[in-house]
This record gives sequence, C-alpha cells and structure tokens, in this order.
Amino acid sequence: MAALSILLMALANPALAQQAPGLLDALKSPDGLVTARIVQLIVVLTVLSLAPGLLIMVTSFIRIIVALAFLRAGLGLQTTPANLILISLALFMTFFVMQPVFEKAWNDGVKPLMENRITQEQAWERTVAPFRRFMLDHVREKDLALFSDLAERAEAGRGDRLDRMRPEDPEKVSLRVLIPAFMISELRRGFEIGFLLLLPFLVIDLIVSTVVMSMGMMMLPPTVISLPFKILFFILIDGWNLLAGGLVRSFY
Repeated sequence: MAALSILLMALANPALAQQAPGLLDALKSPDGLVTARIVQLIVVLTVLSLAPGLLIMVTSFIRIIVALAFLRAGLGLQTTPANLILISLALFMTFFVMQPVFEKAWNDGVKPLMENRITQEQAWERTVAPFRRFMLDHVREKDLALFSDLAERAEAGRGDRLDRMRPEDPEKVSLRVLIPAFMISELRRGFEIGFLLLLPFLVIDLIVSTVVMSMGMMMLPPTVISLPFKILFFILIDGWNLLAGGLVRSFY
C-alpha cells in the first residue's frame, strides 16, 4: 500500500511525473528486486504482529499460564494476582525455560543470516530446528498421531498423495502437524497440574463448609472463612517457590 501511494502521488504531481516511469520500470524489472523487497517487508510486519501468538504456540508458555490460572482459581481470588502479574511471571519463566532454544536459534539461524553467511531458506530451517526439537521432546505421541492422521485424510480428500507421517520419524513431521499436537499436549499437562493444585484447596473448602454448617451459620458463605486459611496454607508451604520450581523442572 505504501508503494502504491507513492506511485499515485508521483503520477499526480507534474514535477514528479518524469520519475514515475523509472519506478514503474523498477517494479516491472525482470529481477523483481523492488517487488521482492516489498513482499519481504510485508512478511516481516506480519510475523512481528503475530509474534505473541507464535510465542504462545511453540514455547512453554501454555503450561505455565494454565497452571497459574488454576492456582488463582483454587485460592478463590478473582483479580489477585492481577492478569498483568500472572502473564509477566509466565513470560519470564518461559524465557528462563526457553533460553537454550532461543540462543541456539539465534546463533545457528538469525545471526548467520544477518552476516550474509547463509540464505533465507537455510536461516529458516536452522531457526526452526531448535523449536521443533523442543516440541518433539514434549509432545505426546497420541496427539502427534492424531494430527498426522487428520493431515493424511485432508490430503487424501483432495486427491493428493501424502506419505504417512509417523511419530517414530519425527524429523519429517511438518509444523502444520507438530504445533497443534504440541499445544493440546501442553494444555493437557497444564490441566493435570491444575488438578493437583486444586485438591488441597478443595479439602480446605470442604472442612470449612462442614464446620460452618454444623455451627448453624447458614447465612455465612463458607468461602469467606476458607479464603484466609487457603492463603495461610499456601504461604506456610512456600507455594510460589514450589510451584515455580515444579513448573520449570517439568520441562527437564
């Protein structure tokens, strides 16, 4: 759109009318350098706009943020800690877990490309390789087989031939299959951790509710009394330390 606007302004301005053919010739040149640069710029802007989503899809962020959300629900706190705090904590823990992957992707793919030592295709393969390895290490074979079968059926429905992508041949699994399989695997593990987090808080709620009902305090919500006990219990066991350590260790 920017190139089109400049071209229209040049054609509308008599002083720049003589320069317009040169721009048109450049856009129509056989090598297509200008057009290629414009396409590359659009692709870069698109990737940057999707960067938060990409971070969620291919890193440890999903498991961590789901576990933190279950913790807040188990404590019975609606807005404490705030969403900004939980997301920031999940992001920094994600950077901690993914640091080796980020460093390898930078050193093997991005940095050589910036130094013009490899092509863009090679940079893409080398940058994606560490993330592919990370996802393969944490994806469930059942989820990977599910999306492999779905991909095969989709291609077969269009009449194309597609070699069956087996989990035992992981390096040939495309990102189209690997990323959704990894995401649902991480969601499952996040819910498993959330279930374990909710159990002690549920026990506290049951005990407090039983005591309140036995005392005939029908009008007093049990959650009002159980909330301080749950917070005290979480503090006494050093819950944040245990949760953060457990989440990080679950990736090693």
